[in-house]
Amino acid sequence: MSRDQNRPSFASRRSLLAGALAATTLAACGRSEAPVDEEGRVRLRFATDWYARAGHGGFYQALAGGAYARRGLNVQIVQGRPDVDVPELLASGAVELGMGSDSFIPLNLVAEGAPVKAVAAFFQKDHRTLITHPDAALESMADLQGRPFLLTEAAAATFWVWLKARYGFSDDQLRPYDFDPAPFITDPRAVQQGYLGTDTYTIEQAAGFTPRTFLLADEDYPSYAAMVLAPNAFARDNAAALRSFIAASAEGWRDYIHGDARAADALIRRDNPQMPQAELDHTRQALKDNGIVDGGDAALYGLGTMTEDRWRAFFETMSEAGVYPTTLNWREAFTTQYLPGRG
Repeated sequence: MSRDQNRPSFASRRSLLAGALAATTLAACGRSEAPVDEEGRVRLRFATDWYARAGHGGFYQALAGGAYARRGLNVQIVQGRPDVDVPELLASGAVELGMGSDSFIPLNLVAEGAPVKAVAAFFQKDHRTLITHPDAALESMADLQGRPFLLTEAAAATFWVWLKARYGFSDDQLRPYDFDPAPFITDPRAVQQGYLGTDTYTIEQAAGFTPRTFLLADEDYPSYAAMVLAPNAFARDNAAALRSFIAASAEGWRDYIHGDARAADALIRRDNPQMPQAELDHTRQALKDNGIVDGGDAALYGLGTMTEDRWRAFFETMSEAGVYPTTLNWREAFTTQYLPGRG
């Protein structure tokens, strides 16, 4: 397996904003009804944010289990790659819907005036983590003061800003990270960015020890993840199909986490043959154990839910840290009108 094949991508801010500007053209193209296949099903292409993995499992489950087809949809999952930017795919019309990795993406699009919104969030907790060597002296993230952090440039521009504001970390702790765990493994004081389950599995296999994992969401990091992004014009002109896609995806995520995931995993491994089944099993269990999909507000309002309070909390946190101007209309980043029971 290549060292970065199964690692999610944080698209650079420059790339995101370039895609956002192009997306503005999409709104001016008139109506944008989705095509229909020969059986009368609405065709939808959904772009994921990286190579197929457990973090996409619910969408693959909805495809494998027929949840999309039962609702009159012909869904194609377009697997992400390192060189593909989901907002750019939406902007060009190459896909109808896309996956948003974190709450920065919709807000960045708002900042550039791009007509795209988050319409559902299937991870109530961001599954991003900080990983350390097993060390009894580490009781909380605050104990990471002074340690070297292995982060990508994109991570340094996003959740690192929150970490600095919350814990007083400084930029002189930063070290470059290129998805190779070797520098982390050889430095017992190092802190590496990661994703729940996936990176723990990789390090366990490579180093022979179980690392310590700090889930950012457990420290009140307010980002959503695994969001569905839709251009405003597409959502307006295909409201019924969009609601059906979200409802079917919710069914898929429920079954992937709590049911038989073998059919979904088979599709994931078809698209991404380098993905080990053991890693899928490990990550799915971690998602379940930590309530990533059905915890928080999802337990009250259903899978995929989003709330204005949560979006406000994320925006206020990041604007106070200087990421966004306080005047940004953050409510334009999302809508709940297509969630089951909301429309």
